[in-house]
Amino acid sequence: MWLIMKVFLLQILAFLVFGGGIHCQASTRRLTFVVREASYTRLCSAKNILTVNGKFPGPTIYATKGETIIVDVYNKGNENITIHWHGVTMPRYPWTDGPEYITQCPIQPGSKFTQKIILSTEEGTLWWHAHSDWTRATVHGAIIIYPKNGTKYPFHKPDREVPIILGEWWKNDVNTVRDEGLATGGDPDPSDALLINGQPGDLYPCSKSDTYKLTVDHGKTYLLRIINAALQEALFFSIAKHKMTVVGTDGSYTKPLTRDFITIFPGQTYDVLLEANQRPDHYYMAAITYSVAPKYQDFYDNTTTTAIVQYNGYYTPSSPPSSLFFLHTMTQMRANGTRFSSSINNISFDTPTVDILQAYYYNISGLPSSGTEVRVLEYNSTVEIVFQGTNVLAATHHPMHLHGYSFYVVGWGFGNFDGNKDPLRYNWWILPFRIPSRSFEWLGCNQIRGIQPWSVVHALPCRTPSTWGMETAFIVKNGKHPEAQMLPPPSDMPPC
Repeated sequence: MWLIMKVFLLQILAFLVFGGGIHCQASTRRLTFVVREASYTRLCSAKNILTVNGKFPGPTIYATKGETIIVDVYNKGNENITIHWHGVTMPRYPWTDGPEYITQCPIQPGSKFTQKIILSTEEGTLWWHAHSDWTRATVHGAIIIYPKNGTKYPFHKPDREVPIILGEWWKNDVNTVRDEGLATGGDPDPSDALLINGQPGDLYPCSKSDTYKLTVDHGKTYLLRIINAALQEALFFSIAKHKMTVVGTDGSYTKPLTRDFITIFPGQTYDVLLEANQRPDHYYMAAITYSVAPKYQDFYDNTTTTAIVQYNGYYTPSSPPSSLFFLHTMTQMRANGTRFSSSINNISFDTPTVDILQAYYYNISGLPSSGTEVRVLEYNSTVEIVFQGTNVLAATHHPMHLHGYSFYVVGWGFGNFDGNKDPLRYNWWILPFRIPSRSFEWLGCNQIRGIQPWSVVHALPCRTPSTWGMETAFIVKNGKHPEAQMLPPPSDMPPC
């Protein structure tokens, strides 16, 4: 009898050690996002803004490569909302990817939607943000994806990791700014301040005491996870008298590249290593607009946001902190007829009344409309996309983001694309890193290639709000095997 009991106890112990351990590793974490208004004061005045859990920027999601996270989103605000997991591929499950009227209808005030974040190959820094109108101006936050247990960074482990979120602040309500821009189709009013981790910095009125400060120890290395959450502006970013080594971008690692400053476009993320190797002092961390038209400074935010890198120790800090120098470059912008507009292949995207993904999945007729262009692609096909600028009088940068996929930039140039000559110069031998976002200039052409491994509907929008209508969508068909087919939608999809 005792022998039987011992065998039984050993079986239970083996289950707890092996079966229980496997269950723990495969467990799914659950988070709660409550979208609600909160009062914030910037630039000497207060206003209500839309937030997640009352925070601005919103909460950081910490995850491990390959993990699945469930997020219960409660909309307690007064307007429609969707949440997008920027750069997450969401294999076979686009239903909770978040773009409004593309993969889902918005979460209406008073409603709840349970969203699933399926991490697969991503590792590094990504971000989440609202994907409905201009609500992402204040509804956004970082996603930090660590290596799996038992694996390491492809670089020396830093002593500390710090999210750095760049953003914009308008004194007016962002929806009012958006509506005024939509009325003409032109550029909306520029923001009144740029932000670093939600603060304008000490160059703005009523802001010095709340300036973000990064405290460092001499000799240590810091991993800065930099996110450009600005609606409008591509930004230069630098730290006075310090170099930065770029080791990753958009959820994947890169070959190390050391620079004095970086240029980061809306929607992009960079992982950079900062070595605290200077004389102990206070140093400016700053960002300023990558100016697309310096002589038209009323059309963009021409201010500088600052934070302080502050060394620990006993010393008398310099006053003011060491300054920075930035370069400006120039492009132009275009108009179409009597109203400013943008298009892809001469079609300005119209948001449908039913999201495209459900229309395709349930075979709903009548979509897309004449102003909604959709391309159908075969599963696992390789697609080449050429972005060609056609405007003559003016131009601007266009950060393009392909939902659910990464792509290779294999070539670029100025002037008109030559289908016979330009492909001969493609970079096929040393393919650059795969990225989900890329900025393109209108005065030239860019070629990207991407492997399409999953069957879903995906948006390809320009990430600059002033380019109204510059968006299209792709439908990727199901593959033959079950693993190559889209999973069914969740039961609580928001209604349109």
